[in-house]
Amino acid sequence: MNKKKVLLLALLASLASLVQAQNDSLRSIVDEVIWVVGDEAILKSDVESLRLQGQQEGLRWDGDPDCSIPEQIAVQKLYLNQAITDSIEVTDSEISNGVEQYIEQMISAIGSREKLEEYHKKNMSQIRAELRESFRERQMVQGMQQKLTKDISVSPAEVRRYFKDLPQDSIPFVPTEVEVQIITMQPRIEQEEINRVKEELRDYTDRINKGQSSFQTLARLYSEDPGSARRGGEMDFIGRGMLDPAFANVAFSLTDPKKVSKIVESEFGFHIIQLIDKRGEKIKVRHILRKPVVSDEAIKTAMSRLDSVATAIRTGVAPEILGGHFKGTFTFEDGVVLFSDDKDTRNNNGLMANVTQEGRTSRFRMSDLPSEVAKTIDGMEVGSVSTPFQMINERGKTVCAIVKLKNRREGHKATITEDFQIMKNVVTAKQREKKLHEWVVNRIKSTYVRLNERYRDCQFKYEGWVK
Repeated sequence: MNKKKVLLLALLASLASLVQAQNDSLRSIVDEVIWVVGDEAILKSDVESLRLQGQQEGLRWDGDPDCSIPEQIAVQKLYLNQAITDSIEVTDSEISNGVEQYIEQMISAIGSREKLEEYHKKNMSQIRAELRESFRERQMVQGMQQKLTKDISVSPAEVRRYFKDLPQDSIPFVPTEVEVQIITMQPRIEQEEINRVKEELRDYTDRINKGQSSFQTLARLYSEDPGSARRGGEMDFIGRGMLDPAFANVAFSLTDPKKVSKIVESEFGFHIIQLIDKRGEKIKVRHILRKPVVSDEAIKTAMSRLDSVATAIRTGVAPEILGGHFKGTFTFEDGVVLFSDDKDTRNNNGLMANVTQEGRTSRFRMSDLPSEVAKTIDGMEVGSVSTPFQMINERGKTVCAIVKLKNRREGHKATITEDFQIMKNVVTAKQREKKLHEWVVNRIKSTYVRLNERYRDCQFKYEGWVK
């Protein structure tokens, strides 16, 4: 979801008394229509609700909030109406993932689910239901904005012209960036532990087949896939190419929604799967994921092997575990080829890749690295190799790793020669903002708008509201 943006709750934990007072104040307001945009009414309570949300989340409004808040609501309605007309779609999984991420942030800020329910005076189901529509509309608006600006392109000449006469203090600052190579080893999982996980899944299947429990209930209780467990193991419609091959082979072979699949092993762990529906080349299933637990002894063994590899790289002498079958100076790249289990970096000499909306690069800001990697390379010299450390990879598995700091570029003012993409992004964002501003102004001209008299003297961001 990079695509799944949510507002951060910076001040939530300290606002309980303030929010209660404002809620009491809201209840005393006699609601009224303050703006009409097309056939959509904006109520005074809409404005007060958004103002309250902004206070909860530490937001600051441009200009007078009494003017900027209703204008923001009006602009959102323009985008939303056009998104509906253009059939901009938002999937259930996008909405669910956004809502759950937002809820987790609120829980983290306030302390617990119970406190969150008490704070809102609603249970979790009610909170989720209220958030779903808000997130659906937000995603539709973002989709509409992306559609309006998808054809924007910026040439190198335009970038140079933009920055040529820009004051020095307006040139963007590029934080420290690093390039990191990594070797990872997955500790060996004991067969006894694998058997234990499989037996659990067989028990779930037996309980489902006997009607003692539903697949959805067991998924909520026991599945270790956080994204789908909350939805009873349900995944959104998805194509074969987006799934682990082993998982896809079993899922697409299912024909009876009442049957539970055999146990299947994927790169994430072990699953049982149940068919929900098929539509052409896409499938909708629910699943239960269980992950074998890695023993302390297995981790210790992997860390010891990696320690030998790291020592060999530092000295250039091949590790004893190769049995003397290696000739020449032993390098980090040799270690990647011979020992790394990370398929994403093995074919690139272990170099980690940072995939962003702007593309793929080997450069990372420290905040974009996995936390364990960032902590390890902090203070390392360029070219040095770390001691082994333990981390959870993006597939949720425990791995052991060593890293080499390949390059570090200290924070600096952006330059065309070294940071063209960053500077291009700045110009692209400016053109995108201009395109969206022009679109809103043109929509205002062709849309019926009526404002309460007290808003007619506001200094608005977009011209044309007052007719």
